[in-house]
Amino acid sequence: MASNSQRKKARVIAFYLPQFHPIPENDLWWGKGFTEWTNVTKASPLFNGHEQPRLPADLGFYDLRLPEVRSAQAEMAAAYGIEGFCYWHYWFAGRRLLEKPFSEVLASGQPDFPFCLGWANESWTGVWNNDPRRMLIEQTYPGEADDRAHFDYLLNAFNDHRYITVDGKPLLFIYKPLKLPDAKRRLNRWREWAHQAGLKGLYILGNNQLDFDDPAALGLDGAVITTLGVINSKNQVLNKAKWLFWGVSKKLNLGGPRIVEYREAIKHLIPDLSKLSFDAYPCAYPNWDHTPRSGRKGLVLRGSTPELFKKHMQDAVAAIDSRDDQHRLVFLKSWNEWAEGNYMEPDMKWGHGYLEALRGVLFGD
Repeated sequence: MASNSQRKKARVIAFYLPQFHPIPENDLWWGKGFTEWTNVTKASPLFNGHEQPRLPADLGFYDLRLPEVRSAQAEMAAAYGIEGFCYWHYWFAGRRLLEKPFSEVLASGQPDFPFCLGWANESWTGVWNNDPRRMLIEQTYPGEADDRAHFDYLLNAFNDHRYITVDGKPLLFIYKPLKLPDAKRRLNRWREWAHQAGLKGLYILGNNQLDFDDPAALGLDGAVITTLGVINSKNQVLNKAKWLFWGVSKKLNLGGPRIVEYREAIKHLIPDLSKLSFDAYPCAYPNWDHTPRSGRKGLVLRGSTPELFKKHMQDAVAAIDSRDDQHRLVFLKSWNEWAEGNYMEPDMKWGHGYLEALRGVLFGD
């Protein structure tokens, strides 16, 4: 596999969406053959200059059931300096969804490319398709027996030599830590089981939209600051953060999506981590436009270019520059969230532009 032997300025981990293959549940809920490409290809411009649909280039409209696709993705990511993928993982009281791509990666040993898991612990509703009150499958937390079954499933991944570690401990990301009942007790129990299984423990990070300031109280070792999430909500967190660029976003089309200039957004997407009293890691965004899922209720970061993204990545890397190598983590959202408009894979407009920008930052090109 292609790789760069130079010392990288950061350990970049890209979130990875597995919803690029049909599953029976999505067939039932959204129609036969539904995948992420369904929303991508039906998108249309909602205002003058709106860049939709966004279409893939090199990798095409791929199907993640094909090992050749997964290998091509990994080779491309490695060539541009990405350390590994954080595969989204779904667990609903023992029921798994969209698990096939990662299960095959784990079972086959291919591609030989690092990975970790991110537990997307939230209910599935119709929110992606403008029907938020429709409950598809509920996220529940039945108790210790389910926790144990879940841990045993994860342990197969933790024991893989490709699994990403921090200080020798497998890295696990929790999407909604505040939704996890009795989180500290639950996660500490997982750490105890990890020690019993011969691991050094677990390094658990939670998604933090500036909605908690004490990860340890939730059983977390730190947090990934994903501030974009509060842009699209009118709440106290937004006011407390004093995000000036939300004022810029008042260019609202009547009945249209909210629009924020990417150039303004990136001035605020990487907060001053030194002011936080816990281990905090930045999250960078190449772009954002989830109107393919949310239509006119969506949020659009307008005007992203590889050059602006390079500046954004420089800010993210600078935020962790003084840390030791193990803790120089930058999360990238995302590798392939095409229906949210945040992806690093080549598209028909920019080709490898965003990947080239990333490599330039990581290796000083």
